[in-house]
Amino acid sequence: MTSIKTLLKQPGVLSIAILAALLLVVFPAAFDIFRLNLIGKYLTYAFVAIGLVLLWGWGGVLSLGQGVFFGLGGYAMAMFLKLEASDPETTKIQSTPGIPDFMDWNQLTALPIWWEPFHSLTFTFIGVLAIPMLLAFLISYAMFKRRVGGVYFAIITQAVALILTTLIIGLQGYTGGVNGMTDLKTMAGWDTRTDSAKVILYYACAGMLLLCVVLGTWIQRSKFGTLLLAMRDKEDRVRFSGYDVSMFKVAAFCLAAGVSGIGGAFFALQVGFMSPSFVGIVPSIELVILCAVGGRMSLVGAVYGALLVNAAKTLFSESFPDLWLFLMAALFIGVTMAFPLGLAGLFESHIKPWWKKRSDERRRIKQRLKELENGDDDHGGTANESGDTVSAIADPSDSPAGLVIRRSPV
Repeated sequence: MTSIKTLLKQPGVLSIAILAALLLVVFPAAFDIFRLNLIGKYLTYAFVAIGLVLLWGWGGVLSLGQGVFFGLGGYAMAMFLKLEASDPETTKIQSTPGIPDFMDWNQLTALPIWWEPFHSLTFTFIGVLAIPMLLAFLISYAMFKRRVGGVYFAIITQAVALILTTLIIGLQGYTGGVNGMTDLKTMAGWDTRTDSAKVILYYACAGMLLLCVVLGTWIQRSKFGTLLLAMRDKEDRVRFSGYDVSMFKVAAFCLAAGVSGIGGAFFALQVGFMSPSFVGIVPSIELVILCAVGGRMSLVGAVYGALLVNAAKTLFSESFPDLWLFLMAALFIGVTMAFPLGLAGLFESHIKPWWKKRSDERRRIKQRLKELENGDDDHGGTANESGDTVSAIADPSDSPAGLVIRRSPV
């Protein structure tokens, strides 16, 4: 028991434990399968948000194109699922059986060679991480080695998002175009549309997200995390100390891209389709908002931000279909103005000090009570001038004013 208490007192451990209990116990018990699957979709966006915490919050590098890496991970998984759904038996009515339907509609007669590796589930899992990280490396290495940063780097990432979206839509015969890849039913013969499969995918997504949060926490406490903070605040001083600042930024950008790709893969599995609407500039900016609302310095806060913003979007769109965009804008502006450091900043600036003050009050009450009890044991109670003994009781739920002195006759 003592070791558990000691562990929970470590910075960040209690907040991760609460988040784990919420995701793994409370939500599955409280929501039906439809809502649980919806929460699983929200959690896929949280992968991008926690990547932005490391990149933007700790590294000081703002990327407005993280939807690119989310989309690449999603498309990598969608390609495998689409190939499995396009076996010759299922597509025998097509003019060219054995290829995805959108290829047949665009008069392709053979599967493109760069689609072939995605017949392998192992290659797909590797690609979900490797493809986003490879593109991130190419972009960041070219930019950071030339010391391009700040708002210029943010604009370049927006341009990359626009280019990739245009490319996906333009290559309709190879990517599904604006409609994306749909009718994704099975993974290695396992039907992902059943209720039991949705529950399993939810737990897999939540478990992987918690693992990423734990890994991110470890990175924040490591030397790498310390250097990211130092680069954010005093980049020139870190450079003059002999560190290659550009490569640390490249590493942070690639890490955020890989985590985003994992989120995209889970999105394709749980939702059953992937389209360029999740790759462009607008979704990329929305993903940054999730991080800002939750708190760009907090990994756990980013998860709560993703849940809150997407839950609000669903609630507003269902209840106020004509006004929900205005309500979402009001939410973003209000949270940003009232809590510049996000929900995590609200906890640090208000809730945590209040809890600490209350805990200190309880501790003082218990200490005073113990001193009075020890005095009673040693001297039979403290007597006043009228010959009464004085004893004390305390209600720990109250403030020190709740310390009550009672008099009883000897």
